[in-house]
Amino acid sequence: MTLKYLNGFGSEFSSEDPRRPGALPEGQNNPQRCPYGLYAEQLSGTAFTAPRHENRRSWFYRIRPSVIHKPFKKSTRAKFLTHNWDEQEPDPNQSRWLPFDIPPAKEQVDFVNGLHTVCGAGDPRARHGVAIHVYLCNRSMDRSAFYDSDGDLLIVPQQGVLKITTEFGKMEVAPNEIAVIQLGMRFAVHVDGPSRGYILEVFDGHFKLPDLGPIGANGLANPRDFSTPVAHYEDLEIPDFRIISKYQGALFEASQGHSPFDVVAWHGNYVPYKYDLSKFMVINAVAYDHCDPSIFTVLTCPSTKPGVAIADFVIFPPRWSVQEHTFRPPYYHRNCMSEFMGLILGSYEAKEGGFLPGGASLHSVMTPHGPDDTCFKIASNADLQPQKIAVGTQAFMFESCLSMAITRWGAETCQKLDAKYYECWQKLPKLFSDKI
Repeated sequence: MTLKYLNGFGSEFSSEDPRRPGALPEGQNNPQRCPYGLYAEQLSGTAFTAPRHENRRSWFYRIRPSVIHKPFKKSTRAKFLTHNWDEQEPDPNQSRWLPFDIPPAKEQVDFVNGLHTVCGAGDPRARHGVAIHVYLCNRSMDRSAFYDSDGDLLIVPQQGVLKITTEFGKMEVAPNEIAVIQLGMRFAVHVDGPSRGYILEVFDGHFKLPDLGPIGANGLANPRDFSTPVAHYEDLEIPDFRIISKYQGALFEASQGHSPFDVVAWHGNYVPYKYDLSKFMVINAVAYDHCDPSIFTVLTCPSTKPGVAIADFVIFPPRWSVQEHTFRPPYYHRNCMSEFMGLILGSYEAKEGGFLPGGASLHSVMTPHGPDDTCFKIASNADLQPQKIAVGTQAFMFESCLSMAITRWGAETCQKLDAKYYECWQKLPKLFSDKI
């Protein structure tokens, strides 16, 4: 099956499965009788009274309303999914993880059971905060669907293609692509083998494209390059189909007798979407100095403070480096934000040794960080010719104004925290002298 998509970010879309032409009501959202005997159901991503330019909602025309299910009960899935930020004592040290282990073939683990929380801050009950997870799985979800009542999920595959079925339709997301499944949207993940990736969960609001300011009207992630699935329904009677809800940081399950992916048509601007990171239009320094990494922002979830993000999704893609009389790698830095980095493929320019695909690092609020001693030595003495950097590489950063705590799984259970990370800076020499 060749998947089709609608293109645009924040757009008003409409879609109906071609097997049922005319399924979308004309001229109104909620007719007395919907075509084909369908039910009308609205999914609201914002308050009804949100300003029009911020209002997000979509209308479904589905075979059965989603209310048809038995009561939710506490689930025992995903035992390493948590929002308890008090499991460990606070630790301001630079943290780096070696690649997280994917379960062996003898352990069949699907996407939901493979969720592991690494760090985070805030409270989903107060609808304020972030959580960073990794997924480590090797089998498809079977007779089950998942939705998050706490926040939006930004999914970054690192190994393995994700085939995601949503109420809106199907999409395929490969490494070097991302997917965003927004608050309340039901989906199932199918994989063809060992799969690993990262997830940024935001409780406060929804992701948007960053404002461009002096950059002008174009650049960075262009709206036309975001893709939303088209309507594709299934009319299946499935005994004991499980609906898994993440609610106030815990998982719950309800049983129903049919597939939830029975939406024949839909319209609105509250949708899941994917984006190919290779389409990012890089803005970079072309004279001197090293621009702040904010120029590489793909998506942002703003806070109530102007210019401050609950979370930014930032990438470091292949690009030309041409700065004159400049130390070109990232500068040494202490930041009022938290910086969680992951590596999708290749090797990151500032730490080519220990920062590996499938691993991660966390530089907490005001904890110093920067290039290792090898990178500093090479960059300080390099012949500054134009150079294409990060070829075959894609690193990313989840940056947040919140001070994140590492979970017990991230600190101990995963056994991937690199206790020797600090050593990469210990050989930086003292170069101070009497000469300019």
